[in-house]
Amino acid sequence: MSPDELLALAKGLTAQACSTEEIEVACSFGRSRTIRVYDGEVESMTTADNTGIGVRVLVDGREGFASAGSLDSDVMAETLSEARDNARFAEADPYVGIAQPDGLDAVEIDLWRSGVADTATADKIAMALSLERQVREADKRISGVRTAAYSDSESAFALASTAGIEAATNATGASLMVQALAEDGDRTQTGFGWDGGRQPADLDIDSVVKRAVSQTVDLLGATKPATGTISLVLDPHLSATVLGLAAGTLTGDRVIKGRSPFVDRVGEQISSPLVTLVDDPTNHQSLGADSHDGEGLACRRIPLIVDGVLQGFLHDSYTGRRSGSGSTGSALRGTRGLPSPGIQALAAEPGSGSLEDLITDVGEGLLVFSLAGIHSGVNPVSGDFSVGAEGRMIRNGELAEPVSEFTLGSTLQRLLLDISRVGGDLTHLPSGTSMPSIVIDGVALSGAG
Repeated sequence: MSPDELLALAKGLTAQACSTEEIEVACSFGRSRTIRVYDGEVESMTTADNTGIGVRVLVDGREGFASAGSLDSDVMAETLSEARDNARFAEADPYVGIAQPDGLDAVEIDLWRSGVADTATADKIAMALSLERQVREADKRISGVRTAAYSDSESAFALASTAGIEAATNATGASLMVQALAEDGDRTQTGFGWDGGRQPADLDIDSVVKRAVSQTVDLLGATKPATGTISLVLDPHLSATVLGLAAGTLTGDRVIKGRSPFVDRVGEQISSPLVTLVDDPTNHQSLGADSHDGEGLACRRIPLIVDGVLQGFLHDSYTGRRSGSGSTGSALRGTRGLPSPGIQALAAEPGSGSLEDLITDVGEGLLVFSLAGIHSGVNPVSGDFSVGAEGRMIRNGELAEPVSEFTLGSTLQRLLLDISRVGGDLTHLPSGTSMPSIVIDGVALSGAG
C-alpha cells in the first residue's frame, strides 16, 4: 500500500471530526522478509505483512486513544468510535493535544530503494549462504555458525489531523546478521557481525564476516584482568552504545519527571569539550533519517551537546507544551502507541585518527569488544553505570591478551567528562546512529584480585 493511499484513509477519518473535537489518525503498512540459512541450506524463509491504525481524539483536554491491526473501513470506524469513548473517561490535562503546524518545511529525503523488490529471492539466499560460508572458512578456529540471516523490509506511514497536518513517507531496508562459534576447551566463544542499508547492494558482507570472526577468535583463551582503573577504546558500534545511553536521558519526558541526571543543566559543561552530539534525521546518510516525526512535524537537526555544553532536550508536542519550549519535531511512535520524544538519528562530530591510531596513542588500556547487561546495569536516573565487558588489553600501543568476565563501573556523567579522544572514523551504523571511535579515561575495572 502506498503512502498516498494511507494518507487518503487517514484524511477520510479525520474528516469525520465533530466541531468539539480534534482528531489525529496514523496509518501504516509494512512487509518484511527473512531468510535464515544453516549448514549450507535454507533453514527458513518467511514473509510477513502488517497494517495498523492509531487514532487520537481530544475533547476539552481529555485524550482518547485506540488502535487496530487492520485498515478495513469497518475496523477503522470502530477504532474512531473506541477512541471517542476513551476520551469521555479520560482525565483532563491542559498540556495534552495534537501537534500544531509550526511553519517549518520538511527536508525532502528519499528513503525508498527499488533494489529491495528488484533483487531476486535467489540472490538474497545466495548472500546469506555466502555469509555463512565465508565465516566458516575465515579461520580454522571457527567451529560453526549458529545463525546467518538476510532480512529486508518495505514500509509506509501516513498521518493526518484536524490541525491541518498531513505527512506521508515510505522506506526500505536490508540487513545481514551472523553469529559465529569457536571452541576453547569446554568453553564456547561467540561473536556477532551485522550490517544494514537501504537495499541489498548497500550491504558489506566482508565487514560482517570480519567483525564476527574477530570478535570470536580474538577472545579465545580470555582471562580475567586485574582490578584497576583503565582507559577504554570504543569502536563506533560501542561508542554508539555509550553515547546513546547518555543521549537517551535527554528527552523531555525524562526531564519533566525528574528522571534524568541532566535536569536543569542546560548551558553547563556536561561532557568533554571534544564532544558535539546532535540528533539529525535530516542527514540522508543516516539509516535513521526521516522527513517527519511521529506527529507529522518536520524533522530537524537538534544540537544536544556542543563542545561539551548541554544545549537542550528532545521534545514532542506534549513535553514541549509542558516545558514551554515547544516541540523539536522529535516524536516517535508506531500506530499502536502514543507518541513520545526520542532519538531518531544520533550523531557525534568526528575528530581525527582511525581506531588503530587511537589504540596506538592510548598506550595502555582496553579495546572493548562488547558490553553486557546494559539494560539492567545502567540507571538512567542517577547515571550509575556498571556492566560486564570483554575485549583485548592494549599494551605499548598494541593489542595484547584477550580478557573477559569483568565489570566496568562509572557514571554516565563521568564517562562523558572523561572522553579524551574522538576519532575521525565516522561510521553510519545500522541502528541509524552515526559515530566515530572514542577513548574514555579513568574507568573502574573490577576483575581478578
